[in-house]
Amino acid sequence: MANISCFNAGPAKMPKEVLQEAQADLLNFQGLGMSVMEISHRSKEFTKLVLETEASLRSLLKVPSNYKILFLQGGGTGMFAAVPLNLGRGENPTFDYFVTGTWSSKAAKEAEKYGKVNLVLPKTSKYASIADKSQWNLSPDASYVYYCGNETVHGVEFKTVPDTGDVPLVCDMSSHFLTQPVDVSKFACIVAGAQKNFGPAGTTVAIVREDMLGKASPKCPIIWDFKTQADQNSCYNTPPVFGIYMIGLVFKWLQKSGGVEEMNKQCVEKSRRVLDVVESSGGFYVTPVQREYQSRVNVPVLIGGPEGNKDMEAKFVEESTAAGLIGLKGHRSVGGLRISLYNAVTLEDVDRLVAFMKSFQAANKK
Repeated sequence: MANISCFNAGPAKMPKEVLQEAQADLLNFQGLGMSVMEISHRSKEFTKLVLETEASLRSLLKVPSNYKILFLQGGGTGMFAAVPLNLGRGENPTFDYFVTGTWSSKAAKEAEKYGKVNLVLPKTSKYASIADKSQWNLSPDASYVYYCGNETVHGVEFKTVPDTGDVPLVCDMSSHFLTQPVDVSKFACIVAGAQKNFGPAGTTVAIVREDMLGKASPKCPIIWDFKTQADQNSCYNTPPVFGIYMIGLVFKWLQKSGGVEEMNKQCVEKSRRVLDVVESSGGFYVTPVQREYQSRVNVPVLIGGPEGNKDMEAKFVEESTAAGLIGLKGHRSVGGLRISLYNAVTLEDVDRLVAFMKSFQAANKK
């Protein structure tokens, strides 16, 4: 097998040990003589699997007992609708949204279908930082405040949890979920798609405080009604059986690997190694994000200066791919490179990339 280092932004690299265990279960799950993909979601084996997966996540993040953990479908994009439909209050609710990049912008736009959206931050055409708290415009009557903890496309990350007073706080943690400890008690709701840090595409986790349940809009599709799914152990309809199985394996791998505390240490170190190359390149490599807001897990990089050089960036992607460094092309909306450093990406992967970046600069710097 070719020596591949995968830096895909999602679906993303999976831990090798997890894939090997899944391979063994693919034909014969727990001695049942059939695949894990063939078992009934009403079987005792799957019920046990769901409960164990929930328990592992509750342990990893120290989730308090007054929170429900749901395994849903629809991805982060589905949650853009599910959140306002479950958490909106009154006939004409108001929702506060921090817009710091592509995904929070899309979330705010979706929420406009279900109430009035107030933008907390001044509008900007360039996402490279987060405005100072003195510029925030929070609504005291908002049903909730929503933010994306880490913007996968633009590489902007909140380093602290926004203080929203008594207004319920919602966070989309899709791209940095389980990369650091989280005080879950600060949130009314946390949502995260699995395909970046904890499993294959197709499963979405929602962690919802119990007092947020049971108030869904009549317009809410029943499969996204948080209380309905909580009452049915995420099995109101057929759940993503294989996806839940896979994320359960990833949760166990994380527990054996030192938990979110160790993942945070590794994330910081991986991003430091990449950014050290960028900052010592004399402007050959540039990251458009201000350092204090730079994501630990998604590092956008331009080549050739602040505006980038498309030909040079295309050459980098072509040559890095040939060298076994996969998934480095930037998002189509921003260009450049995007280096995703999720939990399964190893320090050895990063060292291979760093060595290539240095050699590419040496060969191409004028």
